[in-house]
Amino acid sequence: MADIENILQEDEQMNEEQLMKYLQGKLSDDELHAVEKQMADSDFMNDAVEGLQSFRSKKNIEEFVGQLNHQLLKQTALKVRRKEKRRLKKNDWITLAVILVLLLSLLGYVVIHKLRNSNSLPAQQTQTS
Repeated sequence: MADIENILQEDEQMNEEQLMKYLQGKLSDDELHAVEKQMADSDFMNDAVEGLQSFRSKKNIEEFVGQLNHQLLKQTALKVRRKEKRRLKKNDWITLAVILVLLLSLLGYVVIHKLRNSNSLPAQQTQTS
C-alpha cells in the first residue's frame, strides 16, 4: 500500500475525503449516488459508513481514523519483522561450503571410479594371456 495514512485501499473508488464529505452531507447528487451505489456493492464500505455515522462529531471521526491508521501501521510493521526473521540470511560462507562439499564428493567419485577401472585392467590382461 503506497499511502499508509489512508485506511481505504487504493483500488476502492471512494477515498477518505469523499467518505468525510458523505458523512457531512456535502456531496453533489451524482457523487451521493455513486457513494451509495458503492455502499450497496461493498459490505465493507457499508459497515464502515454505518460505524462512522454513529460518531457525534467530526473530530471524533478523525481521531478514530488516526488511531486505526496507527494500529494498522503497527500491525503491518510487526508482520514485516516476522517475515524478515523467517527469511534465510545471506551467508556467503554457507554457499561456499556447500559448493566445496559437492566438488569434493565429485572428485572422490572420479578417483574411486578410476581406481576401480585401473585395478580391473591388470586382471583382464592376465586372463587373456
